Amino acid sequence: MPSQLEKAETFRALHQRPGAFIIPNPYDAGTAKLLASMGFEALATTSLGVANMLGTSTVGLDVILDNCRAIAAATELPVSVDLENCGAHEPRRAADAIRRAAEAGAVGGSIEDSTGDRERPIYDFALAVERVQAAVETARSLSIPFTLTARAENLLHGRNDLDDTIRRLQAFEAAGADVLYAPGVHDLATIQTVVAAVGKPFNLVMGFADPTLTLAQLSAAGVKRISVGGAMSRYALAAFLRSAREMKENGSFTFVREMAPIRELRDAFAAVTPP
Repeated sequence: MPSQLEKAETFRALHQRPGAFIIPNPYDAGTAKLLASMGFEALATTSLGVANMLGTSTVGLDVILDNCRAIAAATELPVSVDLENCGAHEPRRAADAIRRAAEAGAVGGSIEDSTGDRERPIYDFALAVERVQAAVETARSLSIPFTLTARAENLLHGRNDLDDTIRRLQAFEAAGADVLYAPGVHDLATIQTVVAAVGKPFNLVMGFADPTLTLAQLSAAGVKRISVGGAMSRYALAAFLRSAREMKENGSFTFVREMAPIRELRDAFAAVTPP
Protein backbone atom coordinates (compact mmCIF):
# COMPACT_ATOMS: atom_id res chain seq x y z
CA MET A 1 0.00 0.00 0.00
CA PRO A 2 1.54 3.34 -1.01
CA SER A 3 1.84 5.99 1.67
CA GLN A 4 -0.25 9.14 1.55
CA LEU A 5 2.86 11.05 0.51
CA GLU A 6 3.42 8.66 -2.37
CA LYS A 7 -0.22 9.02 -3.43
CA ALA A 8 0.10 12.80 -3.29
CA GLU A 9 3.21 12.73 -5.45
CA THR A 10 1.54 10.37 -7.91
CA PHE A 11 -1.46 12.69 -8.13
CA ARG A 12 0.75 15.71 -8.78
CA ALA A 13 2.57 13.82 -11.51
CA LEU A 14 -0.70 13.10 -13.32
CA HIS A 15 -1.19 16.85 -13.69
CA GLN A 16 2.31 17.38 -15.01
CA ARG A 17 2.53 14.76 -17.74
CA PRO A 18 1.39 15.45 -21.32
CA GLY A 19 -2.27 15.08 -22.22
CA ALA A 20 -5.46 14.80 -20.22
CA PHE A 21 -6.47 12.11 -17.75
CA ILE A 22 -9.89 10.97 -16.56
CA ILE A 23 -10.64 11.12 -12.86
CA PRO A 24 -14.01 9.38 -12.33
CA ASN A 25 -16.25 10.03 -9.34
CA PRO A 26 -17.23 7.09 -7.12
CA TYR A 27 -19.74 7.69 -4.36
CA ASP A 28 -18.88 4.85 -1.97
CA ALA A 29 -16.23 2.21 -1.31
CA GLY A 30 -17.81 -0.29 -3.70
CA THR A 31 -17.86 2.05 -6.69
CA ALA A 32 -14.32 3.15 -5.83
CA LYS A 33 -13.12 -0.47 -5.94
CA LEU A 34 -14.87 -1.07 -9.26
CA LEU A 35 -13.19 1.96 -10.82
CA ALA A 36 -9.80 0.95 -9.42
CA SER A 37 -10.21 -2.55 -10.85
CA MET A 38 -10.68 -1.03 -14.31
CA GLY A 39 -7.33 0.74 -14.24
CA PHE A 40 -8.20 4.35 -13.51
CA GLU A 41 -5.29 6.23 -11.97
CA ALA A 42 -7.05 8.52 -9.49
CA LEU A 43 -10.51 9.12 -8.03
CA ALA A 44 -12.53 12.15 -6.99
CA THR A 45 -15.46 12.14 -4.61
CA THR A 46 -18.80 13.72 -5.52
CA SER A 47 -20.97 15.47 -2.97
CA LEU A 48 -24.00 15.04 -5.25
CA GLY A 49 -23.32 11.31 -5.47
CA VAL A 50 -23.16 11.09 -1.68
CA ALA A 51 -26.41 13.02 -1.33
CA ASN A 52 -28.06 10.69 -3.86
CA MET A 53 -26.78 7.64 -2.02
CA LEU A 54 -28.15 8.92 1.29
CA GLY A 55 -31.44 10.15 -0.14
CA THR A 56 -30.91 13.81 0.74
CA SER A 57 -30.69 16.99 -1.32
CA THR A 58 -27.54 18.25 0.38
CA VAL A 59 -24.81 16.91 2.65
CA GLY A 60 -22.69 18.64 5.26
CA LEU A 61 -18.93 18.72 5.57
CA ASP A 62 -18.76 15.92 8.15
CA VAL A 63 -20.66 13.57 5.84
CA ILE A 64 -18.47 14.58 2.89
CA LEU A 65 -15.33 13.81 4.88
CA ASP A 66 -16.65 10.49 6.18
CA ASN A 67 -17.37 9.49 2.58
CA CYS A 68 -13.89 10.61 1.56
CA ARG A 69 -12.36 8.51 4.32
CA ALA A 70 -14.21 5.40 3.15
CA ILE A 71 -13.23 5.91 -0.48
CA ALA A 72 -9.60 6.71 0.32
CA ALA A 73 -9.37 3.51 2.39
CA ALA A 74 -10.98 1.35 -0.31
CA THR A 75 -8.19 1.47 -2.91
CA GLU A 76 -4.56 2.36 -3.39
CA LEU A 77 -5.43 5.25 -5.70
CA PRO A 78 -5.00 8.97 -4.96
CA VAL A 79 -8.28 10.59 -3.97
CA SER A 80 -9.37 14.21 -4.35
CA VAL A 81 -12.41 15.34 -2.37
CA ASP A 82 -15.28 17.58 -3.43
CA LEU A 83 -15.54 19.90 -0.41
CA GLU A 84 -18.19 22.23 -1.86
CA ASN A 85 -17.69 25.60 -0.12
CA CYS A 86 -15.67 23.88 2.62
CA GLY A 87 -18.53 24.20 5.09
CA ALA A 88 -17.92 27.82 6.07
CA HIS A 89 -18.02 31.36 4.71
CA GLU A 90 -15.13 32.80 6.72
CA PRO A 91 -11.80 32.11 4.95
CA ARG A 92 -9.87 30.55 7.85
CA ARG A 93 -12.74 28.32 8.88
CA ALA A 94 -13.23 27.22 5.29
CA ALA A 95 -9.52 26.54 4.90
CA ASP A 96 -9.60 24.16 7.87
CA ALA A 97 -11.58 21.77 5.67
CA ILE A 98 -8.40 21.27 3.64
CA ARG A 99 -6.56 20.04 6.73
CA ARG A 100 -9.47 17.77 7.61
CA ALA A 101 -9.56 16.37 4.08
CA ALA A 102 -5.90 15.41 4.32
CA GLU A 103 -6.56 13.76 7.67
CA ALA A 104 -9.34 11.76 5.97
CA GLY A 105 -6.82 10.38 3.47
CA ALA A 106 -7.30 12.75 0.53
CA VAL A 107 -4.34 14.10 -1.41
CA GLY A 108 -6.35 16.81 -3.15
CA GLY A 109 -9.51 18.78 -2.66
CA SER A 110 -11.55 21.70 -3.89
CA ILE A 111 -12.85 25.00 -2.64
CA GLU A 112 -15.58 26.77 -4.57
CA ASP A 113 -17.02 30.27 -4.68
CA SER A 114 -20.62 29.10 -4.31
CA THR A 115 -22.18 30.18 -1.02
CA GLY A 116 -24.94 27.59 -0.75
CA ASP A 117 -27.43 30.48 -0.46
CA ARG A 118 -29.98 30.59 -3.29
CA GLU A 119 -30.50 34.31 -2.84
CA ARG A 120 -26.79 35.13 -3.14
CA PRO A 121 -25.24 32.01 -4.68
CA ILE A 122 -21.74 33.38 -5.42
CA TYR A 123 -19.29 34.98 -3.01
CA ASP A 124 -18.22 38.52 -3.80
CA PHE A 125 -14.99 38.56 -5.76
CA ALA A 126 -12.70 39.77 -2.96
CA LEU A 127 -14.03 37.26 -0.44
CA ALA A 128 -13.83 34.42 -2.98
CA VAL A 129 -10.16 35.18 -3.58
CA GLU A 130 -9.45 35.52 0.14
CA ARG A 131 -10.98 32.10 0.74
CA VAL A 132 -8.74 30.53 -1.91
CA GLN A 133 -5.69 32.26 -0.43
CA ALA A 134 -6.48 30.83 3.00
CA ALA A 135 -7.00 27.37 1.54
CA VAL A 136 -3.68 27.59 -0.30
CA GLU A 137 -1.88 28.54 2.92
CA THR A 138 -3.39 25.57 4.73
CA ALA A 139 -2.57 23.20 1.87
CA ARG A 140 1.05 24.37 1.83
CA SER A 141 1.34 23.81 5.59
CA LEU A 142 0.59 20.10 5.24
CA SER A 143 3.21 17.36 5.25
CA ILE A 144 2.14 16.21 1.76
CA PRO A 145 1.93 18.12 -1.54
CA PHE A 146 -1.84 18.55 -1.38
CA THR A 147 -3.32 19.48 -4.77
CA LEU A 148 -5.80 22.31 -4.29
CA THR A 149 -8.51 22.92 -6.88
CA ALA A 150 -10.31 26.27 -6.99
CA ARG A 151 -13.76 26.34 -8.59
CA ALA A 152 -15.62 29.28 -10.15
CA GLU A 153 -19.31 28.36 -10.00
CA ASN A 154 -20.97 31.24 -11.91
CA LEU A 155 -22.23 29.12 -14.79
CA LEU A 156 -24.08 26.69 -12.52
CA HIS A 157 -26.02 29.46 -10.80
CA GLY A 158 -27.45 31.48 -13.65
CA ARG A 159 -24.55 33.92 -13.88
CA ASN A 160 -23.62 33.32 -17.50
CA ASP A 161 -20.73 35.76 -17.40
CA LEU A 162 -17.73 34.04 -18.92
CA ASP A 163 -15.52 37.11 -18.48
CA ASP A 164 -16.16 37.17 -14.74
CA THR A 165 -15.65 33.41 -14.54
CA ILE A 166 -12.26 33.74 -16.23
CA ARG A 167 -11.39 36.72 -14.00
CA ARG A 168 -12.09 34.59 -10.96
CA LEU A 169 -10.08 31.64 -12.26
CA GLN A 170 -7.13 33.93 -12.99
CA ALA A 171 -7.34 35.41 -9.48
CA PHE A 172 -7.52 31.93 -7.95
CA GLU A 173 -4.46 30.97 -9.97
CA ALA A 174 -2.59 34.05 -8.73
CA ALA A 175 -3.59 33.11 -5.18
CA GLY A 176 -1.78 29.79 -5.61
CA ALA A 177 -4.42 27.22 -6.59
CA ASP A 178 -2.94 24.16 -8.29
CA VAL A 179 -5.94 23.29 -10.51
CA LEU A 180 -8.74 25.47 -11.89
CA TYR A 181 -12.32 24.41 -12.49
CA ALA A 182 -15.39 26.11 -13.97
CA PRO A 183 -18.32 23.66 -14.01
CA GLY A 184 -20.88 24.54 -16.64
CA VAL A 185 -18.45 25.21 -19.49
CA HIS A 186 -20.18 23.34 -22.30
CA ASP A 187 -18.84 23.61 -25.85
CA LEU A 188 -15.35 23.06 -27.19
CA ALA A 189 -14.79 26.67 -28.29
CA THR A 190 -15.64 28.00 -24.82
CA ILE A 191 -13.48 25.33 -23.19
CA GLN A 192 -10.56 26.41 -25.38
CA THR A 193 -11.14 30.05 -24.43
CA VAL A 194 -11.06 29.28 -20.73
CA VAL A 195 -8.05 26.98 -20.93
CA ALA A 196 -6.11 29.59 -22.95
CA ALA A 197 -6.83 32.24 -20.31
CA VAL A 198 -5.17 30.36 -17.43
CA GLY A 199 -1.78 28.81 -16.85
CA LYS A 200 -2.59 26.07 -14.36
CA PRO A 201 -4.18 22.68 -15.14
CA PHE A 202 -7.88 22.91 -15.92
CA ASN A 203 -10.48 20.37 -14.76
CA LEU A 204 -13.51 19.88 -17.01
CA VAL A 205 -16.59 18.16 -15.62
CA MET A 206 -18.46 16.24 -18.31
CA GLY A 207 -21.74 16.27 -16.42
CA PHE A 208 -22.35 19.75 -17.84
CA ALA A 209 -20.27 19.67 -21.03
CA ASP A 210 -21.14 18.54 -24.55
CA PRO A 211 -21.36 14.75 -24.12
CA THR A 212 -20.09 14.13 -27.66
CA LEU A 213 -16.65 15.48 -26.74
CA THR A 214 -13.90 12.89 -26.38
CA LEU A 215 -10.78 12.50 -24.30
CA ALA A 216 -8.68 13.11 -27.42
CA GLN A 217 -10.51 16.34 -28.29
CA LEU A 218 -10.32 17.69 -24.76
CA SER A 219 -6.66 16.80 -24.46
CA ALA A 220 -5.95 18.64 -27.72
CA ALA A 221 -7.89 21.63 -26.33
CA GLY A 222 -5.54 21.78 -23.35
CA VAL A 223 -7.79 20.28 -20.68
CA LYS A 224 -5.71 18.40 -18.12
CA ARG A 225 -8.25 16.61 -15.94
CA ILE A 226 -11.70 15.26 -16.84
CA SER A 227 -14.25 14.38 -14.17
CA VAL A 228 -17.93 13.50 -14.32
CA GLY A 229 -19.22 14.77 -10.95
CA GLY A 230 -22.47 13.11 -9.96
CA ALA A 231 -23.13 11.79 -13.47
CA MET A 232 -22.29 8.15 -12.72
CA SER A 233 -24.51 8.22 -9.64
CA ARG A 234 -27.37 9.69 -11.67
CA TYR A 235 -26.79 7.15 -14.46
CA ALA A 236 -26.95 4.31 -11.93
CA LEU A 237 -30.15 5.74 -10.49
CA ALA A 238 -31.62 6.01 -13.97
CA ALA A 239 -31.06 2.26 -14.41
CA PHE A 240 -32.58 1.64 -10.97
CA LEU A 241 -35.67 3.64 -11.90
CA ARG A 242 -36.02 1.82 -15.23
CA SER A 243 -35.99 -1.54 -13.47
CA ALA A 244 -38.50 -0.33 -10.87
CA ARG A 245 -40.84 1.07 -13.53
CA GLU A 246 -40.66 -2.19 -15.50
CA MET A 247 -41.76 -4.16 -12.45
CA LYS A 248 -44.45 -1.69 -11.39
CA GLU A 249 -45.90 -0.89 -14.81
CA ASN A 250 -45.36 -4.14 -16.73
CA GLY A 251 -44.97 -6.77 -14.07
CA SER A 252 -41.86 -7.96 -15.93
CA PHE A 253 -38.22 -8.45 -15.03
CA THR A 254 -36.21 -8.36 -18.26
CA PHE A 255 -33.78 -5.91 -16.67
CA VAL A 256 -32.05 -8.83 -14.94
CA ARG A 257 -30.39 -9.63 -18.28
CA GLU A 258 -28.27 -6.50 -17.83
CA MET A 259 -27.10 -7.11 -14.28
CA ALA A 260 -23.41 -6.71 -13.53
CA PRO A 261 -21.82 -10.17 -13.36
CA ILE A 262 -21.44 -11.38 -9.78
CA ARG A 263 -17.91 -12.62 -10.43
CA GLU A 264 -16.79 -9.22 -11.73
CA LEU A 265 -18.18 -7.53 -8.63
CA ARG A 266 -16.71 -10.06 -6.21
CA ASP A 267 -13.30 -9.87 -7.85
CA ALA A 268 -13.29 -6.08 -7.55
CA PHE A 269 -14.62 -6.05 -4.00
CA ALA A 270 -12.01 -8.61 -2.90
CA ALA A 271 -9.32 -5.98 -3.35
CA VAL A 272 -7.43 -5.51 -0.09
CA THR A 273 -8.76 -2.68 2.04
CA PRO A 274 -6.09 -1.21 4.32
CA PRO A 275 -6.80 -1.10 8.07
